[in-house]
Amino acid sequence: MSRLILFNKPFNVLSQFTDRSIGADRLTLSNYIDVPGVYPAGRLDLDSEGLMLLTDDGRLQARISNPRFKTPKTYLAQVEGDVQEDALALLHKGVMLKDGPTLPAEAERIDDPALWPRDPPVRFRKTVPDCWISLTIREGRNRQVRRMTAAVGHPTLRLVRWQIGDWSADGLKPGEWREVRV
Repeated sequence: MSRLILFNKPFNVLSQFTDRSIGADRLTLSNYIDVPGVYPAGRLDLDSEGLMLLTDDGRLQARISNPRFKTPKTYLAQVEGDVQEDALALLHKGVMLKDGPTLPAEAERIDDPALWPRDPPVRFRKTVPDCWISLTIREGRNRQVRRMTAAVGHPTLRLVRWQIGDWSADGLKPGEWREVRV
C-alpha cells in the first residue's frame, strides 16, 4: 500500500530533505519528517506555507504534481490592496505572465481565515489596505500564485497552500504531519 503524508510546511522551511547551499543553515523537511522512502509531490517556496504531500509511490507522486493531470491546488493569499471584482475576473479568465498565459483560476475574496500566526509576521502598513483571496489553480509554475496576484495589481504578502485535490491542511499546525490512507 502507498504511503501518503500530509505535512503543514512552516514559513522559511525548504521543501526538500537536504539543503545543498554551502554555509546555509536552513530548516528542511528532515527537521520535521523522519519517514524513510517518502518524497515531496510538488514544492512550496521557502516563503510560502501550508500543505505539502509526500509519498513513496512514484505514480501517485506524478499524478499529484504533473501539470497534465490538472490537480486543483487551493491557496489562501493575503494580498496588498482591496481586491475588487475586476481583478477577480482577470484571474478567472487567466492572466498573461512572462512565460505565457495561465489557465483560468477559481478566485474569490474571503474573510480573514483563522490561520496560525506567521513567524515573523507580515509587515503591517497603516496606509496600505490588504485582504485575503482564495485562489485555485490547476498548474504549478514557479511562484505562479504570487505572479498572478501581482499581474492583477495585488502583490502577495502571505501565501498558504490550503488544499491539494481532496487533501487539506485542516487540523494540522505548522510543522505537523499525518499519514492518510490512499
